Order: sequence, then structure tokens, then C-alpha cells
Amino acid sequence: MEVVVGRVAKAHGVSGELAVEVRTDSPDERFADGAVMTVRMRNGEARELTVTSARPHSGRLLVRFEQVVTREAAEALRGCLLVAEAEDLPPTEDPDEFYDHELEGLAVRTTDGSEVGTVAEVVHVPGSELLAVNRPDGSQSLVPFVREIVPTVDVTAGHVVIDPPEGLLDG
Repeated sequence: MEVVVGRVAKAHGVSGELAVEVRTDSPDERFADGAVMTVRMRNGEARELTVTSARPHSGRLLVRFEQVVTREAAEALRGCLLVAEAEDLPPTEDPDEFYDHELEGLAVRTTDGSEVGTVAEVVHVPGSELLAVNRPDGSQSLVPFVREIVPTVDVTAGHVVIDPPEGLLDG
């Protein structure tokens, strides 16, 4: 199973450097010189890329890959996802820390046991994460992934318990 470790935001400069939004808790390991990852192109194709350098810049990483040497090549990767194999991820030591792929597919119910839906994905926004929950009626709700609203995550049992404030699951 693959997990997303970054998303290409845009080209940076003229020599193929990329601004990458990091989606991993171990960027020093994932984006180390010589690290190999897969880029999922928008057309569904995949290519392997080898990191030659990475440095922090304005909340993102500026990354150079051996296979991307021009601005045009970098622009072609805008919006693409950088993925790695889940088996290669180090285990989380914090019981309140989860990889996105561990949450996706979990059943969601309220503290009173009412079924809400299924976690479709974890949405990363500046400063927080949201659980995108697919509802049985075909709609989707965004639930802030904070302890006050999501008091229980049981990956082994396959469910998440939420205590939504009034109106969160409406309309």
C-alpha cells in the first residue's frame, strides 16, 4: 500500500527545483539525499524520482530530483503526489498519532453509537487536519481531527468515535 509523503505545489526557480508540501512526519528521512520515491502523475502514470537535495523554505521543502532538471519538467509535476510504500514507514510511537492510510476506511459513529459514515481521506490544511467522512446519503462531511471532536480512534477495531458540536453534520 502506498502513502502520500508530499504534494508538488509548484516549480521554484529555473533549474527544476520543486516546492513540496510535506505530508510526512519524517521529512528528513523521506527527502534525504538519495531517497527514491514515486510520483503519481495526474494522468495516472507513475515515475520513480531520486532526491538530490532538499531544504526548508516558507513552510515547504524545496526539493531537487535527479530526473527533473528544467523548469518545464518541474511545472509538469505541479499538483502531483509523491508516494512511498507504507511498509517502509517507521512505526508510530505515540498512541495518538496515525498515518493517513490507517484512518482511511474506518467506520465513523457518534458517542451515542449512531453511524455517520466512513473516513474517505485525511485533508491537510494549514494548522490542522480534517477527516473527510463519506455519508450514507452520498454527501461528505469535514470533521476537525481534534481530541475534543474525535475522542476515540481504534484502528484495530476499525472505527472512529466523534462527538460533533451542534450543526457540524447538518446539511
